[in-house]
Amino acid sequence: MKIYDVTAPIFNGMPVYKNKPEKQPSIETNTNGHVTESRLSMDVHTGTHVDAPLHMINDGETIETIEIEKLVRPVKVFDLTEVDEKISLKDIQGFEIEENDFILFKTKNSWDTEFNFDFIFVAEDAAAHLAEKKISGVGIDALGIERAQDGHPTHRSLMGSGVIIMEGLQLKDIEAGQYFMVAAPLKIQNTDASPARVLLFDEMIG
Repeated sequence: MKIYDVTAPIFNGMPVYKNKPEKQPSIETNTNGHVTESRLSMDVHTGTHVDAPLHMINDGETIETIEIEKLVRPVKVFDLTEVDEKISLKDIQGFEIEENDFILFKTKNSWDTEFNFDFIFVAEDAAAHLAEKKISGVGIDALGIERAQDGHPTHRSLMGSGVIIMEGLQLKDIEAGQYFMVAAPLKIQNTDASPARVLLFDEMIG
């Protein structure tokens, strides 16, 4: 069994959404004699993370309401590396997407080493299709699942249907297919997202 770590590393100067300085994590290390201690300050949407409905819905639920069983489960990885600009309905209509699936989209984003303002995103019509299919969750290899869409319809369509959104995956070395995923957000409460360690296993567990 092979384990793939598809989590973005967190470090000073890492890629952050739109290169906003306030989103850059701060890691401060102090040494006193033989004792070293570090302090980390970061946005909850840093690197690989799971969004909670509160992120885009004012009275939405917070991150601790997402059951861990919904994040430790089989997933399907779809290869969309030939897609430019955005993932539209026409790009995913031929995929085997079923109710309760958790799907991950691999795109050209996985080769970006800096924030790309033109990252591939999930368009409104594709999001509506996924919501209609009643999938459980969707992940993408960008720090956002949408861009340049007024009112954030992709987020709202998915979250309004109870679909979990995961962003910031690193899927460059992952082939299309089925895997077992362990995605573990930090056990924090009352926030709109949480960084997560995400592992894929090439054999089903259980």
